[in-house]
Amino acid sequence: MGHKGSLICGTNGFRVIDCADCGFIHIDPVPRPEELQEVYGEEYYRDEKPLFIERVMEDLPWWQGVYDDRYDFLESKLPLDRRAILDIGSGPGYFLKRGMDRGWKCLGVEPSRQAAAHSKGLGLEVSNAFFNKDTASSLASKFDAVHLSEVLEHVPDPAGILKAAAGVMETGGVICCVVPNDFSPVQKVLTEKLDFSQYWLAPPHHINYFSFPTLTKLMERSGFRVINSTSMFPIDFFLLMGDNYVGNDEVGRASHARRKKLDIFLNEPGLRDFRKEMYELMARHGIGREMVIYGVKK
Repeated sequence: MGHKGSLICGTNGFRVIDCADCGFIHIDPVPRPEELQEVYGEEYYRDEKPLFIERVMEDLPWWQGVYDDRYDFLESKLPLDRRAILDIGSGPGYFLKRGMDRGWKCLGVEPSRQAAAHSKGLGLEVSNAFFNKDTASSLASKFDAVHLSEVLEHVPDPAGILKAAAGVMETGGVICCVVPNDFSPVQKVLTEKLDFSQYWLAPPHHINYFSFPTLTKLMERSGFRVINSTSMFPIDFFLLMGDNYVGNDEVGRASHARRKKLDIFLNEPGLRDFRKEMYELMARHGIGREMVIYGVKK
């Protein structure tokens, strides 16, 4: 498939275009699936994210709150007898572990050998594979919910992944899609007023760059009706306040620790509803480092 669109910039040997064919920003040329097999099967957790699993474990009380938000929403939209979930790109497995503890029937599909092995050590059923239409056709049952977190930015055909996900869902099932919120209003201020580079560009690992409108339209074209949009904490606010974590892991971890503390306290009784409304309001204005969008299978 050819890709045509206005050129935004070039970085790391790739063009970044606002693609008229796809309806969202992505790099060009788009890597072929076979080029990504080795990267995500072996290299990613070993070379790019060697501390990822360790840090998820360190951050687990915060992550459990994040995951509870998602399960709370899914459970509010599904009857009690519909509790089968597929996590596509399930990583080290802690989202599924939280679901299992809440009574869900859980299955993960994860390309990384290291992450899949860690998940199995938690007692989870995880297939060490790339999710695609062939993987989808091999699944023995259909699901009431699909979780697709921090995946669509990495894949050469996000529409194909969403359509394959719809194909393994029961009618009326709910999908939760989470991706970075890129080329956001906050990032626009950072680049135009504070001379930041477009630090969020990360080809070839990040192929696609979404906004709330472009991900919503992609989901609607791929078999879903969007029912809710929310966001996660806009950690780039720290950049506006002078705490420059770009390329500085120590500052980044300190900023993340402050974000975690705020989220945990805002989840206390009396503040929980405010926190929910705050993140939904941010989403309406395109604010938040990650976007979280829910859709129902048509």
